[in-house]
Amino acid sequence: MARKRSLWFAAVIVATGILAGCGSQNGNGEEAAPQTSAAASEAPKEVTIKVGASAVPHAEILEFIKPKLKEEGVNLEVVTLDDDGQLNPALQEKQIDANYFQHVPYLDSVKGEKGYDFVVTAKVHVEPIGFYSEKLKSKDEISHGAKIGIPNNPSNEYRALVLLQQQGLIKLKDGLTTYEATPKDIVDNPHNLEFVEADAATLPRSLPDLDGAIINTNLVLDAKIDPKTALFREDANSPYANVVVVRKGDENREEIKKLDEALTSPEVKKFIEDKYGVAVVPAF
Repeated sequence: MARKRSLWFAAVIVATGILAGCGSQNGNGEEAAPQTSAAASEAPKEVTIKVGASAVPHAEILEFIKPKLKEEGVNLEVVTLDDDGQLNPALQEKQIDANYFQHVPYLDSVKGEKGYDFVVTAKVHVEPIGFYSEKLKSKDEISHGAKIGIPNNPSNEYRALVLLQQQGLIKLKDGLTTYEATPKDIVDNPHNLEFVEADAATLPRSLPDLDGAIINTNLVLDAKIDPKTALFREDANSPYANVVVVRKGDENREEIKKLDEALTSPEVKKFIEDKYGVAVVPAF
């Protein structure tokens, strides 16, 4: 009987030792903290991208997608400058990772001049350019010798003149294929319209001094002008979609792909339609 008790006592000692061993101890006899794998403890790395944009509507659209990108590990910083014309130099000098403010004809005109090696990664929206006036109520009121303001940068000047041609107010010479034209390229001007070529951003402020002006919609929105007051505008088939632009080689960056996907999502399409109506048209 005593032998059986000894065997039973020994078994208890052994079992107790095994259980104690399960609560791993360090060299000082203290219980060690439970180990976790490096993969489990390491949080996903967040990547920051800086995107240069016009204030309206581009920056507003970018602000809308910030939370979605944040969930995907992308911290989006939106950069706006007083002069949109500096957004391409900023991209060239690597101050920003992408820009979103321009259409392809404008990009092509400055790429050739400045030698930028940029690529387009996504088409997002069209801002139909329109004719605005504080003096006229309809196109039929445009009188002989009317003073009309148009943007003075090459691609938008051509765009404005083409719109006037579509409305039967002028005729441009044939063979203009580079998205560039000036009033010198007009071959028929039956109303003897006088054209005032000016920096696009100044045209909303110049309306009191003009019979009318053709103004980019982002500038109309920025100036708090109702885009529905345009006497006429481009239709939805305009080739002037606003695009995301990056330095060549960056188009394959994962965070740029996520940016493009977010900007061309059904949620953004609805946001654009609900917020801007006729002023901004989704291009995807």
